[in-house]
Amino acid sequence: MALSGMRGLSVFISDIRNCQNKEQERLRVDKELGNVRTRFKNEKGLTPYEKKKYVWKMLYIYMLGYDVDFGHMEAVSLISAPKYPEKQVGYIATSCLLNENHDFLRLAINTVRNDIIGRNETFQCLALTMVGNIGGREFAESLAPDVQRLLISSSCRPLVRKKAALCLLRLFRKNPDVVNVDGWADRMTQLLDERDLGILTSSMSLLVALVSNNHEAYWSCLPKCVKILERLARNQDIPQEYTYYGIPSPWLQVKTMRALQYFPTIEDPNTRRALFEVLQRILMGTDVVKNVNKNNASHAVLFEALSLVMHLDAEKEMMSQCVALLGKFIAVREPNIRYLGLENMTRMLMVTDVQDIIKRHQAQIIASLKDPDISIRRRALDLLYGMCDVSNAKDIVEELLQYLSTADFAMREELSLKAAILAEKFAPDLSWYVDVILQLVDKAGDFVSDDIWFRVVQFVTNNEDLQPYAAAKVREYLDKPAVHMTMVKVSAYLLGEYGHLLARKPGGSPKEIFSIIHDKLPTVSTSTIPILLSSYAKILMHTQPPDPELQNQIWTIFNKYESCIDVEIQQRATEYFALSRKGAALMDILAEMPKFPERQSALIKRAEDAEVDIAEQSAIKSRMQQHMSNALVVTDQRPANGMSPPVSPIAKLSLVKVPDMTGNAEEVSADRSSTQPNGTLTSSADVVGDLLAIEGPLAVEVHSQHIAVSGVEGVPAEADGAAIVPIGEQTNSVQPIGNVNERFYALCLKDSGVLYEDPFIQIGIKAEWWAHHGRLVIFLGNKNTSPLVSVQALILPPAHLKMELSLVPETIPPRAQVQCPLEVMNLCPSRDVAVLDFSYKFGTNVVNVKLRLPAVMNKFLQPVSVSAEEFFPQWRSLSGPPLKLQEVVRGVRPLPLLEIAKLFNSFRLMVCPGLDPNPNNLVACATFYSESTRAMLCLARIETDPADRTQLRMTVASGDPTLTFELKEFIKEQLASVPIAAPAPAAPAPAPSVTQPIAPHAPSNDPGAILAGLL
Repeated sequence: MALSGMRGLSVFISDIRNCQNKEQERLRVDKELGNVRTRFKNEKGLTPYEKKKYVWKMLYIYMLGYDVDFGHMEAVSLISAPKYPEKQVGYIATSCLLNENHDFLRLAINTVRNDIIGRNETFQCLALTMVGNIGGREFAESLAPDVQRLLISSSCRPLVRKKAALCLLRLFRKNPDVVNVDGWADRMTQLLDERDLGILTSSMSLLVALVSNNHEAYWSCLPKCVKILERLARNQDIPQEYTYYGIPSPWLQVKTMRALQYFPTIEDPNTRRALFEVLQRILMGTDVVKNVNKNNASHAVLFEALSLVMHLDAEKEMMSQCVALLGKFIAVREPNIRYLGLENMTRMLMVTDVQDIIKRHQAQIIASLKDPDISIRRRALDLLYGMCDVSNAKDIVEELLQYLSTADFAMREELSLKAAILAEKFAPDLSWYVDVILQLVDKAGDFVSDDIWFRVVQFVTNNEDLQPYAAAKVREYLDKPAVHMTMVKVSAYLLGEYGHLLARKPGGSPKEIFSIIHDKLPTVSTSTIPILLSSYAKILMHTQPPDPELQNQIWTIFNKYESCIDVEIQQRATEYFALSRKGAALMDILAEMPKFPERQSALIKRAEDAEVDIAEQSAIKSRMQQHMSNALVVTDQRPANGMSPPVSPIAKLSLVKVPDMTGNAEEVSADRSSTQPNGTLTSSADVVGDLLAIEGPLAVEVHSQHIAVSGVEGVPAEADGAAIVPIGEQTNSVQPIGNVNERFYALCLKDSGVLYEDPFIQIGIKAEWWAHHGRLVIFLGNKNTSPLVSVQALILPPAHLKMELSLVPETIPPRAQVQCPLEVMNLCPSRDVAVLDFSYKFGTNVVNVKLRLPAVMNKFLQPVSVSAEEFFPQWRSLSGPPLKLQEVVRGVRPLPLLEIAKLFNSFRLMVCPGLDPNPNNLVACATFYSESTRAMLCLARIETDPADRTQLRMTVASGDPTLTFELKEFIKEQLASVPIAAPAPAAPAPAPSVTQPIAPHAPSNDPGAILAGLL
């Protein structure tokens, strides 16, 4: 902007630049805004010069990022000024400060129209620029005819006509129903005859929009477009100012070829021949050079030409030439060119038969799987998937399996899915297919959907020759010390059905097969146990005559699970126990599964239904639909309409032919059941004793690690005393010992401790977390010599958590400890908190407490350390909202940067030093796990101001919009919260034993687990 003669504006800008910090700048801006507001109130005394000066100041303040909520009328009024300086600032300020729906714009429509139809070209350009920037329906209705007349006027200068074309383009894009372009084909044809390349480029942009809306009306423009390309390809009559690094107007070339792609075909042989000559010239004349700018321009033209070649379905010779050219590009060092080369190869596979030619570059494509850029790795995976056939399926699938071990978590699900589809479509024999799927499950179990192993079961069931081989292979995998839960499922199924075929082989006796399957029982989730029970019943059925020892072992297991709180497990155990005592009739009841009816693979159907543009696919689009089992036992999960809950995935693969409530045994489900890392955690109630002891009384330090957790509906938000809700009229209500809030906050940062304590009971927590799963053991310790009766526990989970609590006994014996496992699954990102509604009765005291459970968002974060080479590509790929959110947080606790780093690490966000060159900033990374996002990388950047530690700027990014928002809010709550350590309410003078901690678990031969210190 021209500042000559406006000393006040120059001084203001200098003052802003000389501010030492943001606060000084804000004070100076507020002072200036107050001055401007005062002067505008006395508008009658303002000269046009002064008004112009103050509007410039407003515009400058707005461009600094401050809100300017006044002065809009003054800016609009300057549009009608007779002189250029005032009119210029009026148009510019109006374009920046107002949107298309602002009421003040209506006041300017007549003035803008007068400038457009006037003879002052400068005023015409100002008006067209503003209308083109703002758009708006009222502008389109009032001004479109005048803009159209300017565009086709031969008396206007090219500068005005260029702006008219771009203004009309904006109005048409925003309001195609208002802008009347009927009969414009002839006028567009005339515009394409223009020699001025500026008008031609602007008109071509307009043509692209018009033909994309209705190409039928613009067939007459097609030969003109070809002539334009010929002129540019031969560099005929191209002014120097439109030549970019020796390339004649690359923008016009790209737009012209894009317009041609909206026409379905070219019938005229002369036009088609001329066009292919131009395309041939472009293909032959493009190469990689050292100049980056020339490369960008020439490759923009080249790849648009490739798109046009594919669209026109050119002869195979030209297609071969295109593939050869792309083969050179995928081998260069420049990542952008490699990406485009792989992407266009993939597109060529979709539209023409060039698979044999692309196979020549298979080695280079496989090498691209190891590229540092994940986007290039994805394109290489898409291309390998598309070019695979019977001849190269083994090589490609083996490469994918080998790559699977080192692939990013973000790619493993897509990689597993595509490897499984290729193995099924092009398997030379079924034994190879079984090998591939078992390797997939073994190497990437967390990322292998149930559809994949369901399909293996179908193949093995339908092919008798395959059954002994499959049973032997899964038997080998079960010998490994760490076996994924999905492998346990498929192994238990196949060994239950066909394990008897291994009876004559080493390790194939029924006892040995039962033993190796049963060894996995403590490590599996609740959803896997039904398959194991079915397998035990099958083993018992195949053991004829019955082995009394084996039979008693299996009956003991059935008897144990007959009282399981999970409905499906309980029903199976009860039915199998009853059926297994029917003797010889068991052979008929539990006969082998019949063959599945032939049906299309769910995996291949998903691939066929996918979008045609493979380059646009991602792991998110190929993610399986996930449904949850109806295993929640303490909360009512029935739909509001009263319909039955959905059948669990395990039930859909029931191994029992007897009809039951679990559904059709032949049904193949796309549901995903819960998974966990190999053998990381025991999941059944009989091995709770393996957990470490609960810690004793907490020395809670929350002055720098306070956790602010969002409230839960129905839970009082007051301090610790409000956590107690006595039932009935109590003269002496039971008060907690210690601060309930502080105990909760401490457990949010660690995995074991005391959650609640009063004179009668101590409630402790021991938790373990892996991926999006968690397992808490709630320890209920009776501290008195009399029993606690009427004990009830109910979990009130938020919508994003699936929680399953085992049966809580109604009575806790004197000085005894009861252990209640609680399974947790995180379904989606959220900051809401689960609540334990717990009540008991001791003598005349009836106590009810609602306790927040420490299954908070940061428990599903896994700290991850990333290098600069890994961080910055991810950071740049998440370009803005809603995947990347930024916020200035004010009123935070003034902590040193080291304390902030410690706080982030305590939330499982690993601070990665050295990534941010500014020593006052820090960068933290973690992987968030939920069933909806799977493994999702989260990135956070904190920028602090050493002069003002009470404010900072926070940027959070991830691949999921909900996760980004929830994590940003979670971090903001922690940074902005101020811990208030309220003194604990006075408790009755306890006996010496009251303050004793819950002791470590008693040995396994001491089932009472009596409180240590009270014996």
